[in-house]
Order: sequence, then C-alpha cells, then structure tokens
Amino acid sequence: MNDRTVTIERTFDAPIDLVWAAWTKPEHIANWWSPKGIKTKIIEHEFKVGGKWKFVMPMPNGTEFTAEGVYLEIVKNKKIVSKADFKPMTEGVEIQAIFKTNGDKTDFTFNVVHPTAEYRIQQEKMGILNGWGSVFNRLEDLLKSIK
Repeated sequence: MNDRTVTIERTFDAPIDLVWAAWTKPEHIANWWSPKGIKTKIIEHEFKVGGKWKFVMPMPNGTEFTAEGVYLEIVKNKKIVSKADFKPMTEGVEIQAIFKTNGDKTDFTFNVVHPTAEYRIQQEKMGILNGWGSVFNRLEDLLKSIK
C-alpha cells in the first residue's frame, strides 16, 4: 500500500458472514484476539462508527496488554477501520480489516498503517507480522470450530 503500512493477507475457509461475526461479536473476539493460551477480556465494545473498543489480555507474567481504539469506518461484510493503540508496544496506528467473498471462503486483508515509515520498520523488527500471524491462526481455528 505505502511505506507506512504492514499488510497481511489470508483466505479463511469460512463464509464471509461467519468471519464478520468472529470480528464483531465480543463472545468470538474473546477467543482469538490474543496470543495462544490467553483469553481476552472485552472491557468495551461499541460496534458503531465513533464507538470505542477496549480489550485486555492478561499475560502469563501478571502484566496486562491493552488494545483499544475507535471505529472510524464500518461497512458490513466489507471493511472495519479503527484508530488503535496496543499498549505498551504500539500506539497511534490505524488498522483496516477488509473482507471479500471468495465462493464459500473469505479473502481477508489486514493493514496496519503507522504514522511514519520509520515506525513501521521498528514495529516489523519487534515482530508485528508474527504477532498478528499467530492471532489470525487462532481466528482460523475459531472459524473451524463454529462453522
């Protein structure tokens, strides 16, 4: 996309309605939006443009990792765009989840837009691709289990 964006693409073996539900229903988000072995606590989830979301992941060492943001754009079964902070590691990014029907599967594109190219490079060195990759593996497992 540009020099500030990290992009991850996947095809999920699930219909778009199911993938959309996994992204938008708190009971599903709690089961995939975190590293393996950790259950996400949904503190706030106001799924509308301008609505706030806040998810907390209790880490094995006792600390908490907080993901929070504001929904900027929501187009059902197509796109969710948020301003987001992932404290303490990443702040001031925009995340874009883009969904596209591919038969009975769903093509998925995830963009993380950083304020600067330098910040994107720093985030890549910290493991952003592995981190989100493992979370999307969990999403894939969840989709198989609820299909």
